Amino acid sequence: MSFLTGLDRLLADPALRAPLAGQRICLLAHPASVTADLTHALDALAACGDIRLTAAMGPQHGLRGDKQDNMMESPDFIDPAHGIPVFSLYGEVRRPTAQMMDSADIFLVDLQDLGCRIYTFVTTLLYLLEAAEKAGKSVWVLDRPNPAGRPIEGLTLRSGWESFVGAGPMPMRHGLTMGELGHWFIAHFGLNVDYRVIAMQGYAPEAAPGFGWPTERIWVNPSPNAPNLNMARCYAGTVMLEGATLSEGRGTTRPLELFGAPDIDARKVIGKMQALASHWLAGCILRDCWFEPTFHKHVGALCAGVHIHAEGPAYVHHAFRPWRVQALAFKAIRALYPDYPLWRDFPYEYELGKLPIDVINGSPLLREWVDDGAATAADLDDIAGADERAWAETRAAHLLY
Repeated sequence: MSFLTGLDRLLADPALRAPLAGQRICLLAHPASVTADLTHALDALAACGDIRLTAAMGPQHGLRGDKQDNMMESPDFIDPAHGIPVFSLYGEVRRPTAQMMDSADIFLVDLQDLGCRIYTFVTTLLYLLEAAEKAGKSVWVLDRPNPAGRPIEGLTLRSGWESFVGAGPMPMRHGLTMGELGHWFIAHFGLNVDYRVIAMQGYAPEAAPGFGWPTERIWVNPSPNAPNLNMARCYAGTVMLEGATLSEGRGTTRPLELFGAPDIDARKVIGKMQALASHWLAGCILRDCWFEPTFHKHVGALCAGVHIHAEGPAYVHHAFRPWRVQALAFKAIRALYPDYPLWRDFPYEYELGKLPIDVINGSPLLREWVDDGAATAADLDDIAGADERAWAETRAAHLLY
């Protein structure tokens, strides 16, 4: 059976589109919302004679995906080709307003996710579901692959740590598609909303070589610093670098696949990681490298770095644990350089009075483990392992594939 996304199936099957007839349609999309032949969803749906598009929405980085960095807001605009309003859900507001919800009857969500709690399209879906419940509107997710696949990893977000990068009590790497996540949100938050998923056809998340990403599909960046499948696999770990002073490779051509700084010795860091918990490094290759960011942290400075390769013959899908790899890197740097100023302090995603690394992890637990010289890999495994096992049970009811 050939692979089709939810969008491809909707376009191919008039029966799936039948409930949209006579309804006003709003599309929530970004640059990776494309058909198999790379036509954007907005254009493809507009070309359907039985679909009436009256509005569109863009998440963080915008419908056009033009905003490079976090906390770069996108304005509303009128789409020049289709003449419809495009509302920004990462500008003046994060939650859809009553005016936005008045623009349509059915909201189609076609967002390529990365399978990580902190990737904000997840939270935008929740906010849209909540707004749709309030306004009595329908939400359809046109489902897409989770390129990180089914593995679960990381600490569960603790109560009181909810944010735009933490929609609810799930671990960092949740292993669900956007359509499945919608079902979990509705169950967990008790939402009463008309929701349906246009499921993918032929999606096999455990199949090699993609393990979640059908390799016949062309990769289109869902956000500017999501350039390839390796990044998607690493992201549940490397995203933590946004809360650290180390560069995550923004300003290079391989962002969020590597880390480094001018004042570390990358080979020593790798050696210390292997000494502390070599079993956490299975399934990937760590390569020491050099890079000089053209913007963002350490701009213009030569950095010693570590590139995480979750690709090629050495990649083992169920052995690779990116969150532990990055946690171990922090632990190694703390061991080698006890006074290293590792943690950034600024209002990350507009969260005041909390360290970014804690906002990212949904609690201080990861940071406290790194900074505790006596804490071992087994200690973190105990906490995270319990969270991961609990999530596996919770999510089982919502798996569609």
